[in-house]
Amino acid sequence: MKETFRESWRRLRDRVFADPRFHRAALENPLTRPFARRRARAMLDLCAGFVYSQTLFACVKLRLFETLRDGPMSVAALAAGLSLDEGAARRLLTAASSLSLVQERGGDRYGLGPLGAALLGSPGAQAVIEHQPLLYGDLADPVALLRGERASQLSRYWPYSASAQPKDLGAEAVAPYSALMAVSQPLWAQEVLSVYSFDRHRRLLDVGGGEGAFLAEVAARAPKLELMLYDLPAVAARARARLSAAGLMSRTQIFSGDFLRDPLPQGADAISLVRIVHDHDDESALALLRNVRRALPCGGTLLIVEAIAGVPGFEPLAAYYSFYTLAMGRGEPRSLAQISALLQRAGFSKGELRPTLLPATTSLIVARAA
Repeated sequence: MKETFRESWRRLRDRVFADPRFHRAALENPLTRPFARRRARAMLDLCAGFVYSQTLFACVKLRLFETLRDGPMSVAALAAGLSLDEGAARRLLTAASSLSLVQERGGDRYGLGPLGAALLGSPGAQAVIEHQPLLYGDLADPVALLRGERASQLSRYWPYSASAQPKDLGAEAVAPYSALMAVSQPLWAQEVLSVYSFDRHRRLLDVGGGEGAFLAEVAARAPKLELMLYDLPAVAARARARLSAAGLMSRTQIFSGDFLRDPLPQGADAISLVRIVHDHDDESALALLRNVRRALPCGGTLLIVEAIAGVPGFEPLAAYYSFYTLAMGRGEPRSLAQISALLQRAGFSKGELRPTLLPATTSLIVARAA
């Protein structure tokens, strides 16, 4: 096959970039120095990214942001409050300050930084951060994980991913991940509600709806909307308790089963899949979408809520979700084009992307039952 101009250019570029003399010359030239420094910084971030994440995790685990809620504190006071010696506290604060998590305020005192303050107001984000060590442990040897040479901790955390009979999972098995989803789903719900109105629908079925946190957020914005939830039996029981406590059972029906194998309840004119599709390989995702299509009338609406690959400005998310789903045991990140292809095979229209305010965490794809 004849090499294209683009491939010829890329081959030349790779050869030039691999030459140490080029990098030295780029740093020495005042015109190219800013670009060379940005590339060096990007490489540093790749090398040090794990340490950044562990610094963040330490801050969250030690409740540093909550400790600083009422204002700056001295290093000595923080050390005592965090049960660290002063040297260790200063080391953590120096690291956190470099990442804008905290901020030096003078007089040997530290207060919240811009990112730390934002996290303080987001308990869902903090819960996700506290969950990350499971993934970090699985990535201690990424080559072994890629080769399937070791069992992952994350697959045990999401037990349905490896279970041949997920309906048989008991309350103890589903409790950890259900609680995480319940505290984090309001984050995604707010993004969806900022770009989509549920008042246009009569009844919404949330498939894989967990404890009902997403439905509860939607219900507050659409008071006339009837609600339905479908999940595994042990999870559905948790949803019933949560939605009862929220006073929503008078407008809610709860169903249980395996959404890959069992028929879904009918009667809804809209069905939502919140962070569900990327948890499955293509074969399972297609089976799920076909099951959803059978439950919807012609013209019914499917709402897919998840982080998608290839969103401009957030391309590195593909690296995170690729390895997360690998450690989880199934699934993969997909682009809008890939999700649309599955939708059309399942009997839906091509997916329409509704841009959210924060696509780093959540995108919304809307499709119609053909």
